[in-house]
Amino acid sequence: MTGKGISINTPDGSFAAYLAEPSGGRGPGIVVIQEIFGVNGFVRAVADGLAARGYFALAPDLFWRLEPNVQLTDKSEADWKKAFDLMNRFDAGNGVKDIQASITHLRGLSGCTGKVGAVGYCLGGLLAYLTAARTDADASVGYYGVNIQEMLGEAKNIRKPLMLHVAGKDQFVPPPAQTKIIDGLKGNSHITIHVYPEMDHAFARDGGDHYDRANAELANGRTSTFFRQHLS
Repeated sequence: MTGKGISINTPDGSFAAYLAEPSGGRGPGIVVIQEIFGVNGFVRAVADGLAARGYFALAPDLFWRLEPNVQLTDKSEADWKKAFDLMNRFDAGNGVKDIQASITHLRGLSGCTGKVGAVGYCLGGLLAYLTAARTDADASVGYYGVNIQEMLGEAKNIRKPLMLHVAGKDQFVPPPAQTKIIDGLKGNSHITIHVYPEMDHAFARDGGDHYDRANAELANGRTSTFFRQHLS
């Protein structure tokens, strides 16, 4: 199954997105939120996989204000350098606005049930957390989100289900930050946190240096069940 490129219009301008549609032509929607590498092969594969399971999956180009159509990999030092530069210049507030525009776009598609969730990885994991706090998404999932510990004040606005997957040995989210996140969010009954004690950052990125099939399948299974519960 292969998706297609579309354009989403906002008051700030239009941006590109990758849309994968379910073969049955009907289902809920999920916004797939990119890592720091843009809407690359991994992100498109996630969208295709969700479409194969009956979802309209939409991956917006969240770096479009900085540089449209970024597609980097985790395989070269130059790509890593560019990815971190983009992340450091990225405005998360604008990113969440674009995610809301993507949610609204999905809800307007013929065949979409109107239920729309979001799933994000790395930078997208943080954005999934902010999506739960600032948008009308019905359910959100974040994988190894970075810097959530700096934005715990947002949690009081989370009133829809949020699941977070935390890598216990995440080189970008050290144990003190993890403790701060877990302690800071435990009072919100809408939030579920799963910790993978021996995993490093990006353990669910198929083909990545830290990919771990068993833990990726465990996390992805939990995500799949979560979306079936809250988007059906």
